[in-house]
Amino acid sequence: MKKIMIAIACLGTLSLTAQITTPQPSPGAKSWQTVGLTEIDLDYSRPHMRDRVVFGDLVPFDQMWRTGANKNAMITVSDMLIFGNDTLMAGTYAIFTKPKKDNAWEIYFYMDTENWGTPEKWNEEMVALKTMAKVTALENNTESFTIGIDNVSMDGADLNFSWEKTKATASFTVNTKAVVLSSIEKVMAGPGAGDYYKAADYYYAEKMELKTALVYINKALELRDDQPFWYLRKKALIQAELGDFKGAIASAKLSLEEAKKANYEAYITSNEKSIEEWSKK
Repeated sequence: MKKIMIAIACLGTLSLTAQITTPQPSPGAKSWQTVGLTEIDLDYSRPHMRDRVVFGDLVPFDQMWRTGANKNAMITVSDMLIFGNDTLMAGTYAIFTKPKKDNAWEIYFYMDTENWGTPEKWNEEMVALKTMAKVTALENNTESFTIGIDNVSMDGADLNFSWEKTKATASFTVNTKAVVLSSIEKVMAGPGAGDYYKAADYYYAEKMELKTALVYINKALELRDDQPFWYLRKKALIQAELGDFKGAIASAKLSLEEAKKANYEAYITSNEKSIEEWSKK
């Protein structure tokens, strides 16, 4: 009997500590879209109409709206978006909107993303960009609030907000052509000093193609207006690995001189130690 009572008590304790899981009335949504070469991520909540009048009632006109429900809606862009004459730089922003009765919406991209709803105190300095959205009437109701990227091309798209029979659209462009042309020019011009250095560094680290690594590090130094101590240090290490200790010492001395100018103690010490070691070879 005692054991039965203990078991019943344990079950009672479990029932008190267990948590009931229910679905959210305004479930979260995430989506991403590539426009040209720009990645756009959306993170927001989707309230439902549920036979309610939305705009002008549930969402008042001419008042700042969190643009959804729960935590503020957010957008993350990998590169700039251009809305007319205004530019939204790469980053993560909260999206706030102000639906207007005259069929125009104000869209705000806000730099503080840690709000639950609208900010307690609005700070204009946190507005990265404000733009206008054109509003059109939909034939059929959109039951669940939706933010989407539509009419996607290589050079731009539409940022749409749809709910009830309202769709607000803010069109934007991206710098696809400029990015592609810059990439083409860079590739056609050939690798730069940093590219040659990275290749030499990889070959040295893997202890492979060391003669090629020496060619690459020399090319990297040729393409630089200055002579960075870390470039010269890498050349010295490659030369030493190839058995050219005389050349390695000469390169290490140059690296040491530049490291002293920069007051970079780690390279000063490592070069002095290597020169002493290689001098005994």
